[in-house]
Amino acid sequence: MDIKGSVAFVTGANRGLGAEYVQQLLDRGASKVYAAARNPESVKNSGAIPIQLDVTNAEHIRAAVAECGDVNLLINNAGAVLGGRIMADNSLENAKAEFETNVWGPFNLSKAFADTLEKNGGGAVVNVLSAVSWMSLKEVATYAMSKSAAWSFTNGLRLELARQGTQVVAVHPAFIDTDMAAGVDMPKTSPHQVVERTLNGLEAGDVEVLADDTSTFVKNSLPKHIETFYPKFAKKSDR
Repeated sequence: MDIKGSVAFVTGANRGLGAEYVQQLLDRGASKVYAAARNPESVKNSGAIPIQLDVTNAEHIRAAVAECGDVNLLINNAGAVLGGRIMADNSLENAKAEFETNVWGPFNLSKAFADTLEKNGGGAVVNVLSAVSWMSLKEVATYAMSKSAAWSFTNGLRLELARQGTQVVAVHPAFIDTDMAAGVDMPKTSPHQVVERTLNGLEAGDVEVLADDTSTFVKNSLPKHIETFYPKFAKKSDR
């Protein structure tokens, strides 16, 4: 897909990775970028068109589709990470909240915009996922669950929208240097690199973008060396 001349709709566009998507899309010649956020006044990029959108709100989604009928590129970037182990007391509540934003948000937006994309020539859907789409970390296990589900949804969406010529791209970064990962003491990738690789992959016709070295390592290693991440089960008597 050509970004130059495209009309993009970016969720979670007021800060961090979303704001970087907005800026790089404009830099590459997108004719219009709708910057969606819960509070549209928080969108500071004067070149974008602020749109009110909570991705968990069905009325907001309907209104956005009605207002933005020229969209041919949907970037599902908005995400939530509450963090939590499976066995934590509040794990079910955390998992439900993360699924609402990370799975049902892009699910409902993609379905709602599908006809618009077809009408405008097919276009593309970009879903921002994670390296934990393929593995888990105990401190963010419920978040990893949501990203695994979102990856599966993305693959299913690609199969269904192929008939209308819509490119569906899965983007997998590890930790990104944004507010969301501010408390993580791990190497982080710049938002600029994640977005640059995403848009390069989109224009190249890719269906999957590995946004950094960590996601590349995980994707390439996990099928062959699963014990690297998940040691073999040992009976209690063997421990």
